[in-house]
Amino acid sequence: MREHVDSKRFRLHVLWGWLMALCFAGSLLASAAPAPAAPLVTRCELEGVVDAGSGAYLADCVKRAEASGATALLVRLDTPGGELEATRTVVRAFLGSRVPVLVWVGPSGAHAGSAGVFIALASNVSAMAPGTNIGAAHPVGPGGEDLEAAGGTQLARKIENDTVAFAEGLARQRGRDAEWASIAVRDSASIPADRAVALHVVEFVVPTEAAFLAAVDGRRVELAGGDTVTLATRDARVVSLEPGVAQQVVHALAQPSLVYLLFLVAALGLVAELSHPGAVAPGLVGIVALVLALMASSTLPVRSGALVLMLAGVGLILAELFVTSGLLGAAGVSLLLLGGVFLVDRFEPGWFVDPSFRPSWGVMLPTALVLAGTAAFLAYRSAQTRGLPQRGGDAGLVGEAGTALGPVTSTGGEVFVHGERWRAVSFTPIHEGARVVVRAVEGLTLTVAEAMP
Repeated sequence: MREHVDSKRFRLHVLWGWLMALCFAGSLLASAAPAPAAPLVTRCELEGVVDAGSGAYLADCVKRAEASGATALLVRLDTPGGELEATRTVVRAFLGSRVPVLVWVGPSGAHAGSAGVFIALASNVSAMAPGTNIGAAHPVGPGGEDLEAAGGTQLARKIENDTVAFAEGLARQRGRDAEWASIAVRDSASIPADRAVALHVVEFVVPTEAAFLAAVDGRRVELAGGDTVTLATRDARVVSLEPGVAQQVVHALAQPSLVYLLFLVAALGLVAELSHPGAVAPGLVGIVALVLALMASSTLPVRSGALVLMLAGVGLILAELFVTSGLLGAAGVSLLLLGGVFLVDRFEPGWFVDPSFRPSWGVMLPTALVLAGTAAFLAYRSAQTRGLPQRGGDAGLVGEAGTALGPVTSTGGEVFVHGERWRAVSFTPIHEGARVVVRAVEGLTLTVAEAMP
């Protein structure tokens, strides 16, 4: 009986030993196994106007996010609006994306204006930082006036209805407030972040991108084709996607202030080359600036009439160099400023931008004043130069002093003046070595008189 009990205890000890060994081995395997990889979120940003460059960049971001297997694409947005066709390119990419698209309007002080409204509405989830705003998507006329006043009732109705339908369709597809989307277009409604959440225009108000990713973690969204996915974005590894060189160049040129400066540099460079042929450098700079200005103007709704005003202003400022009246320079400055104010045509149906989208006064005013001041200074110095006695040519010899190389009489003689030997005559005899002063020049003969001691 005792042997049976001992045998049973032995088997229990062996079994217990095996269990402990298995637990130890399991813990070793668990510690050796790699930790689950953090979810990947790709990131891109749109700051500035929505143009062909930035539109292509955002559409490319969607493709690169899909190819990388990212769990989401995060877009930081801060724009006054832009080209409608570029906006539609971005919207099509967002709606057809197989990766959830998250749009964050930030940081504080940013806004999603005009065309930016459509981009925010097209996202799967959107958020805004405190102190931001969204809205004002109504197309306006050249001076900010109503479309009906600028282009007629029929054109105004056509553009407005098309834009309203675009905004309402996006809002309904993403489950957002279609009524507000309509008001944003028809009445230029613009609302702050907290109001946007209350009206269900955006989903969150969050101060940072990290807070946004944490807030949407676990949220279910519907992708193209009806697939539904659950967002896994908390503590995600964020990888920024940079735009290509061509996209950066096109986007960088789409700045009204830059277009303004490029056209001025082109005009000044070409005028300088034409007035001083062979200088080469001004002409080369002018041609390069003109090419860049034409490229930039092709990405913006630029008025040709405004360019004519700017060129006329440059011409008047240059004319001030020769007239020195002051009126031409003042008129030139006025034309330069008017050309800058009317440079961007916000009435262009293919564009939706804030009324503030134009060359900055901080660029226009100093540039015009510097050009006018330079012209005035050069004109002043030119006037001073014209008042000085002539230093070159025949007339420049009059009043010059020299030395008689021999006797000088009314019949002839020689003098040394201005580093040269000259034939000379004098109404009174002058002895050799005397100091003489030139009184007149006739051909190659000087009329001289003896200098007073």
